[in-house]
Amino acid sequence: MRIIDISQRLDAGTPLWPGEPALAVRRHAEIGPGCPVNVGSVHLALHSGTHADAPLHYDAGGASSAETALDPYIGRCVVVDVRHAAGAAVETADIDWSALEAAKAPRVLLRTYDCFPHAAWDHDFRAVSAEVIRRLGALGVVLVGTDAASLDPETSKTMDAHHAVRAADMRILEGLVLDDVVPGVYELIALPLPLAGADASPVRAVLREIAA
Repeated sequence: MRIIDISQRLDAGTPLWPGEPALAVRRHAEIGPGCPVNVGSVHLALHSGTHADAPLHYDAGGASSAETALDPYIGRCVVVDVRHAAGAAVETADIDWSALEAAKAPRVLLRTYDCFPHAAWDHDFRAVSAEVIRRLGALGVVLVGTDAASLDPETSKTMDAHHAVRAADMRILEGLVLDDVVPGVYELIALPLPLAGADASPVRAVLREIAA
C-alpha cells in the first residue's frame, strides 16, 4: 500500500507564524579524528510546519502534547476537496455532507489550496467555520485537519473554530500538504511528540492507501 507524505519540509526557509523564531539545526559534534559521530540539536516553534494542536493551545486546563491520547491521530480518514469555497472560511455549504457521511471516516482532512505555499507565509489562508466543526462533531469525527495554517483566521481573537473543537473533544492537524492527494478514504498516521507542557507538536503526517 502506497504511503503519501503530507508533511511540510522543515528548514530555515519554512514559512512560520509571524513573530515565531526561525528553525535552527545546530551541529555540536562532527565526525572526525577522535569523534565517530555527528551530534546536533534543533530549535523550532511548536507550531512549525505540519503540526498537531494540543488542547492546551486553546484551553488553559487542556492536555499537553505529552498527555494527549494517540488514538485520534491514527486510523481511517477522508480527504475532502473544498478548493471551490469562495469565502474567507470553509462553510457548511462548501461540503458534500452525504458523501462525507458515506465515507464513514472519523477523521476529516480539508484541502483548501490548489498549490501549498511553501515559499512564503499566506496571511489570507482559508479558515474553517465553527459551524462546520460543530457539524463534524455531531457526526462523531474525532480529528479535523487542514492544509491551512489554522482553523481560525490569523487575526482571530475569539478562536471560534478551536473552541468548537474543544466542545466536541476533537483533535486538530494544521499545515498539511495535500497537493498530490486524490480526495477519498485513507489511513492517517500523524503522531505528536510526547512533549511535556507543550501546546503543540510538529508531526510527520502520512496517508496510507487502503486496499480495495
